[in-house]
Amino acid sequence: MPLPQGPFVPAQPAGDGDAAPAGNGASDAAAASGDEGADSAGAEDAGRALARRLGEAVGVEFVDTGLAVTSLTHRSYAFERGLTVTNERLEFLGDAVLGVVVTDLAFREFPDRPEGELAKLRAATVNMTSLADVAAERGLGDLVLLGRGEELSGGRAKASILADAMEAVLGAVYLDRGLDVATELIVRLFRPRMEAYARGEGERDYKTVLQELSAQEVGSVPDYRVAARGPDHQKEFTATVYLAGQPWGQGTGRSKKEAEQQAAREAFARIQAGDRPVTSARRGG
Repeated sequence: MPLPQGPFVPAQPAGDGDAAPAGNGASDAAAASGDEGADSAGAEDAGRALARRLGEAVGVEFVDTGLAVTSLTHRSYAFERGLTVTNERLEFLGDAVLGVVVTDLAFREFPDRPEGELAKLRAATVNMTSLADVAAERGLGDLVLLGRGEELSGGRAKASILADAMEAVLGAVYLDRGLDVATELIVRLFRPRMEAYARGEGERDYKTVLQELSAQEVGSVPDYRVAARGPDHQKEFTATVYLAGQPWGQGTGRSKKEAEQQAAREAFARIQAGDRPVTSARRGG
């Protein structure tokens, strides 16, 4: 079975045609292949190359190649290769580091803003959409290690995968280079977004604008239905907004509110483009 095509293909063990990220299962895979020395060396070279590309993408040189590779190892990749290490623990850590740094930045940069406005600044800066946008700008979609199923379903462009990878990379930078370097990176990547939001250039409240537009154009009130999956500390929400009883937009997010905003944004764009749900009046019923 061929390896998934992508910008990075780790060393291929001779035994089963699969690959593993260096430092996280590569040795086991190489041993199983019957040529441990050659395969291990190849995996290490591939891991160093991936770590170098990641360092160039975010502007930080990694000392620990294994941390860099782990930060890009999606669970689908690990599952297909029987690995136990994914980027999820680093994502958990990176989320915490990002939250502290962004909160501190908002507090210091906007001394006259009340608590409620600071909370909105932070939320606008670290939500899934913002994280995914930053990850895409840095080219993480080309570097993340995905399983075949995710690869074929467009996983490199999925907001949830990009956002998770971005947080995992921040966690890896924190462990590898320390808080000062992680802080510098976070400020460099996310400060412009915080400042843009503070100037009123941030994300629109699409739930509000959709409600107004749908009342005018459709004569229907949006109805949101939300499903959640994953453990409590890492839930992902999927929201579908219905207009006139028909699904008209879908979105995902780390919270119900974020998922609903993404669904509303998609539905709003459809209406703006001239697409309208068929109501009972338009059916003639």
